Amino acid sequence: MFTHISKWWANINLKTRLMVLMTLTISLIMSGLTFWSLTTIQEDSIITDTRFCKDLGILFASNILDFLETNSHQELASFVEKIYLNTSSIRYILFFNTDGSLFLGLPAYSDKIQKLLQLHRNLFHLETQNFLFGIPLVKYTNILHDHIIDITIPLTKNGKNFGSLNLGINSNPALTSSSKLIRDVSIAIFVSIWLMVITGVAFNILTITEPIKQLLVGVKNIASGNFNQRIELSFDGEIGDLILNFNEMAERLESYEKKNVDKLMLEKMKLEAIVDTIADGAILVDTELRLLFINQIAIKAFNCSNIDIIGKLIFNLFPQHVNDALLPALNNLVKSHYLSNFQYKTKEIYINFDYSSKKILRFLLTAVLEHRSNVLTGVAIIVQDISREVNLNDAKNQFITNVSHELRTPLSNIGSFLETLLDYHDFLSMKQKMHFLKIANSETKRLSALVNDILDLSRLESEYAYNLVPIDLIDIINNAISSYELIASYNHVRLKVEYDPHIKLVWGNESSLLQVFINLISNAIKFTSIQGSIVLRIYPLQALLGSPLDSQYSVQCPRGIRVEIIDEGIGIDKRDQKNIFDRFVRIENHIHILEGTGLGLSIIKNILYKHNTHIMLQSDLLVGTSLWFDLIKAD
Repeated sequence: MFTHISKWWANINLKTRLMVLMTLTISLIMSGLTFWSLTTIQEDSIITDTRFCKDLGILFASNILDFLETNSHQELASFVEKIYLNTSSIRYILFFNTDGSLFLGLPAYSDKIQKLLQLHRNLFHLETQNFLFGIPLVKYTNILHDHIIDITIPLTKNGKNFGSLNLGINSNPALTSSSKLIRDVSIAIFVSIWLMVITGVAFNILTITEPIKQLLVGVKNIASGNFNQRIELSFDGEIGDLILNFNEMAERLESYEKKNVDKLMLEKMKLEAIVDTIADGAILVDTELRLLFINQIAIKAFNCSNIDIIGKLIFNLFPQHVNDALLPALNNLVKSHYLSNFQYKTKEIYINFDYSSKKILRFLLTAVLEHRSNVLTGVAIIVQDISREVNLNDAKNQFITNVSHELRTPLSNIGSFLETLLDYHDFLSMKQKMHFLKIANSETKRLSALVNDILDLSRLESEYAYNLVPIDLIDIINNAISSYELIASYNHVRLKVEYDPHIKLVWGNESSLLQVFINLISNAIKFTSIQGSIVLRIYPLQALLGSPLDSQYSVQCPRGIRVEIIDEGIGIDKRDQKNIFDRFVRIENHIHILEGTGLGLSIIKNILYKHNTHIMLQSDLLVGTSLWFDLIKAD
């Protein structure tokens, strides 16, 4: 039992324990004070009654002594009977001789009287001592099943002892019930205090504690970000004002949150729109390397447009070889925040994303820190497709190699022949000297052509604009053909020109277009095998409407003229066709037997761009190549 009480007490909170202890202490103190006060009043009443009884007994005894002194026993009996009958509060009157024997007694209950006699005998010796001093004895007893005050009065006069008188008087009912009343009042006060406390607690719970609890829950919800919290309680006074103010505060916070969320969403949309417009891929991941954001460029680059990837690990996007290269860098970037004095850091990684297409990507990894606490919140990844840059860099390196080779060979030839002429001038015939000089002159022209190509390309890529005038297109083509007839004949290649006789003048720059035709014919002869053919066609665009060759870059006007050159050369691989017009790109890199700097087609592209047109390409390996562009008729 004690164990259960201990467990129950241990489960009660400190506030409740203190309240119980205080209530118990107050109730015990109040009950004790009440009990003490009423007991004191009762004792005072008993003392007063005792004195009254003593005085009454002494008065009664003084009246009886006269009869005893004169031995008027008959008159004594008559007097006692009269007193007994007229006084209802007297229950019995007993006279005892000096030897303790009963002399006279009223009422005459034999069995009761015997008990009284026995009682008198038992108390006689004690009474004798008090009788010596003439002091009445007062006792409270329950004889005859009632509360009776028993008064024993010594009957002495002039030193003579006549015996003793016992009076039985009904006790005061108020004094009789006062003990029970004191107990009941004390218990009532004790219980009343507890009832008052319990009632107060219940009232407190109903009127104060419950709204306070709901306010506490509401404050916790507000603190956790749930601004929809409301308290639906109707109270007056300060608690009602508190609930009203809480609901108003929650409404304002909800309104502020909505405005801030709308503002943040607007800013987020703006940032996403800005990020989507940049040319590079942008990815944002958290510290667990899960995707938070990815723009459209990155989605297209990784072919994941139909996959819900937000919230997934970033490694689900990439091939295994990319993950193997990217994972250590990301882990090191995250770990460095916890292991060192972290500051903004950026790591750069180059990865061959697709070996088949030679797609090279550059990953720029930058840590994202919280502005105030400087805590790492994620990693921003910029993805750049540098395949073109790599190819251009490779082409430039190849160009430098080619130029170095092209420069070294003629310079070496020129130097060796001139040195031979100087050293063996007297031993060489005139014919040998002329042969050496012709070779030196040819090598000098090669150097000049190389330098001119570089200068032409630099000039074409500048902001320089041509002054387009009507020029004779057929005349320009004939000049270019005549320049390469001997070379074509030497290489056993047939040159044919097909054109509409009605075509004469076009808008253009004569020298630039001549350079275009010379480069196109030169390339066609260079890549066409022996006994192959090269066809140069000029025709109006009306004859081409609906044809597959009618490209999006055609001059969309009825005066459009198409120029097309077709060869039966080695062709161009599909993978190289998109880069063929870039600088420093040489198709003969794969066969290593043909000369060139890789600038010819890039020069052609820039010249035609300044003529407001584009050169187009269609080619198949080991079949041939077709190049065409459009001009505007001037007549």
